[in-house]
Amino acid sequence: MSDITKEQVVDFIANMTVLELSQFIKELEEKFGVSAAAPAMGMMMAAPAAGGDAAAAEEEKTEFDVVLTNAGGNKIAVIKVVRALTGLGLKEAKAKVDELPSTIKEGVAKADAEEAKKQLDEAGATCEIK
Repeated sequence: MSDITKEQVVDFIANMTVLELSQFIKELEEKFGVSAAAPAMGMMMAAPAAGGDAAAAEEEKTEFDVVLTNAGGNKIAVIKVVRALTGLGLKEAKAKVDELPSTIKEGVAKADAEEAKKQLDEAGATCEIK
C-alpha cells in the first residue's frame, strides 16, 4: 500500500460510475464486516437533538425506499432492471424478484426512487416508494 497515495485512491473513486461505486461499497462492507449506512444513521440521530422535531421531519422526507410488490408477467425483464439498479448478480436479483415484497433501493433521493420505479414499471413490475 506504500506505493499508492490517498490522493490516488480518491481520484480512482471519483472516476467511478455510480453503479461501480455502489458495488465497491458493498465489497468494502463485506470485507470489513461494516455498513456504510451506520455513520449516516448516527448523523440523522444527532440532527433531531440539535434541531428538534422539524429537522427530523425534513430528514425523513429526503430518503426513500423502492419496494417491489409484484414482478408482473415478464420476470426476466424485471430481473434485468433489478440487476441494473442494484448491481447484484443474477442469482441475487432473481431472489429479490421471487421473494416479494422486496426492497430494491434504500435511502435514495426522491428523484432516484422515482427513476427506479419508472424503470421497474416499464418492465411490467409493480412497486411502491416509501
